[in-house]
Amino acid sequence: MAAVGVEVNVGCDDGETNAAVKVPERVLRRDQARLEEAERRRNVKESQTVTEEKSDFFASTFNAEKTAVEEMLSGCNDNDRDKAAKTLEEATLKIQQLQKFLNDSIMFLTQYEIRQAQASLQKLQTSLAEKRDEVLPKKKFAFRSRNTGASKQPASVQQTTDTSASDAVGTVVVDAAVSVVQCGFSHADNQVLTKQAEEIRQRDVLLSHLTNCKVRLYGCPSTLHIKNIRGCEILCGPVSSSVFVDQCTDSTLVFPCQQLRTHNTTATQIYLHVTSRAIIEDCHGVRFAPFTWTYPGIHDHFKVAGLDPNRNNWTEVDDFNWLAAGVPSPNWTVIPETERISSWDAV
Repeated sequence: MAAVGVEVNVGCDDGETNAAVKVPERVLRRDQARLEEAERRRNVKESQTVTEEKSDFFASTFNAEKTAVEEMLSGCNDNDRDKAAKTLEEATLKIQQLQKFLNDSIMFLTQYEIRQAQASLQKLQTSLAEKRDEVLPKKKFAFRSRNTGASKQPASVQQTTDTSASDAVGTVVVDAAVSVVQCGFSHADNQVLTKQAEEIRQRDVLLSHLTNCKVRLYGCPSTLHIKNIRGCEILCGPVSSSVFVDQCTDSTLVFPCQQLRTHNTTATQIYLHVTSRAIIEDCHGVRFAPFTWTYPGIHDHFKVAGLDPNRNNWTEVDDFNWLAAGVPSPNWTVIPETERISSWDAV
C-alpha cells in the first residue's frame, strides 16, 4: 500500500533543488501535535505567572490596607467625640472597600487565601464594633439602660460577647458566638418582627434563636448575622458587606449582599443577590434562586450599600466540603423556576 504523505522540495549544497521527497502524513501530524503541546505549556506557564503576580499584589495591598485600619482604630480615643465618630466612619468605609477588593479578586485566589482574608476582615469588624462601644459611651449606656441585668454579667463577658435587642420581648440577649451587634431580634416564637431603614442603616444586625417567625428588615445594614433559626421567613434589604448564616433549618432567606457565608444549614431556601460568591460549609439541602423581593426605597438602599443591582452571581456557590473538580456538589441545588416565589406577603 502506498504511503500517504506530502511532497516537499529538498535543497542541495550547490543551490539546486532535488526531486520532491514525500513526508508521511503521520510524521507531520506528530510534529504539529508537538508544536501545539509546546504552545499549550507556554500558555499555562504564562497564565500561572500572571495568577501568582495577581495573588502577590492582592496580598501586599490587602495587608497594607488592613494595617492602616488597625492603626486608625488603635489611635482612636474618646477625648474628642466628633473626631472619634469621624475616624470610625472612615474605618467602616475602608473595611467595606477591603471587602470589595477581596470580592473582585476572589477568582484568582486559592480557598486558603480567601479564608485568611475573610478571617482578617471579620477580626477588623469585631475590632471596629468594640472600639465604637468604647469611645462612644452613649450607645453603651443606652444598651445598659434597656437591660439592668446586664450589669450583673462579668466584665470579661460583656467585652467579648454580642448583644441583640429583642423588640418582641423587650430584653437584651447575650449571644457569645458572634461579634458585637447593635440591634436585631432574639428568642422569639411565632411572631412578626420588623425593622425600618433608620433603625438598621449601616449597622450590624443579629437574628438569633427564632422559630416560626416572619422577619422584614426594610433597610441596608452593614452586616447581617443569622443564627439558630428554624421555620422562619427572613427578608432583608441590601447588606453592605457579608451575611453570616449558621444553624439554620427549614427556613427561607431573602437578601442582597456582597458575600454570603453559610454554615451548618439544612433544608433552607435562599433567594440571593450576591456580587461576589456564595460559600457554604457543612450544609445539606440548600436551594438557591435569584433575589425577588422589593419594597419602596430599595433602589436607594442598593446605592447606600454599594451593591450593583445588575451584578448577581447567585449561581456561583463554593462548597468547602466538596472539592471534586467538574462534579456538582450534592449539598446545594437551584430552585426550579416553576417553584420560585416571585411576590412576598406584606407584614
